[in-house]
Amino acid sequence: MLNSIEICAGAGGQALGLEQAGFCHLALVEYEKEYCSCLKQNRPEWNVICQDVREFGGNDYYGKVDLLAGGVPCPPFSIAGQQRGADDERDLFPHMLRLVREINPKAVMIENVRGLLDAKFHDYRTSILEKLDDFGYNTYVKLINASDHGVPQLRPRVIIIGIRKDLNTTFNFPEPSPDKTPLVGDVLFELMASNGWRHVDDWRKKALKIAPTVVGGSKKHGGPDLGPTRARKAWAELGIDGKGIANDSPSHDFEGMPRLTPRMLARVQGFPDSWSFGTKKTAACRMIGNAFPPPVAEQIGLQIIKAISNVSTDC
Repeated sequence: MLNSIEICAGAGGQALGLEQAGFCHLALVEYEKEYCSCLKQNRPEWNVICQDVREFGGNDYYGKVDLLAGGVPCPPFSIAGQQRGADDERDLFPHMLRLVREINPKAVMIENVRGLLDAKFHDYRTSILEKLDDFGYNTYVKLINASDHGVPQLRPRVIIIGIRKDLNTTFNFPEPSPDKTPLVGDVLFELMASNGWRHVDDWRKKALKIAPTVVGGSKKHGGPDLGPTRARKAWAELGIDGKGIANDSPSHDFEGMPRLTPRMLARVQGFPDSWSFGTKKTAACRMIGNAFPPPVAEQIGLQIIKAISNVSTDC
């Protein structure tokens, strides 16, 4: 297996996908205690470092790492926020770049929201790529929709890949396969039917579509739901009430549009049912909604392995 270090690990979506691709994690760095607990509960063997990435140093790992990965916070570039970019205190791109320099991994993987490609961030985006070039990396950038890679929601994300130039190899993004992506009605049918809901077959037919992007919100967000008015309308087209999150599947005689449970949300994100997010619904929904879909991370990870597998280090 190749090895990796991941920063801003969150609830483990990217880490799980990269593990499934074939990476073993030397360290997972995460700041929020609830997320750290989630990681440790699901993978006790992982080396979870509950620390602000600003305080995490990479010099001890220099030359020993195959992949440095991270989904740095998206609010500085999200259209749902103020899009302050580099002026946002949550912008951790400088620390990601610092760690690239300190660790000198064979490959780099950075994930962020679609807003990073907006024209207003052209100079900032260019500066990131130029620094990676200065550090000795060829870079590859692509906007990827999760629905093209086996996950039943849109979820467009910008992926930046860096491959060290001295490896004399190239990277290719995974080919889209939207025809192989399951639809929401099929993915959630079993869970929706678990309490014997008598209208589940009719619901399934209506929900044979791709979902809008699952959202997680922030600590300041009041309670769990499926996003603003526009997103809720899109969920309603699938026969789902997006105004809140349910504790359980609909009962036998339930009438109207059901709400999703945290477990249903996790399935739409591509998590296995065995992955636990704790017992607090609001926290669980935030962790799920802010995660990177494991199947997408796995496919990208496999392509990274193809690019650098002939020059791997020991785990």
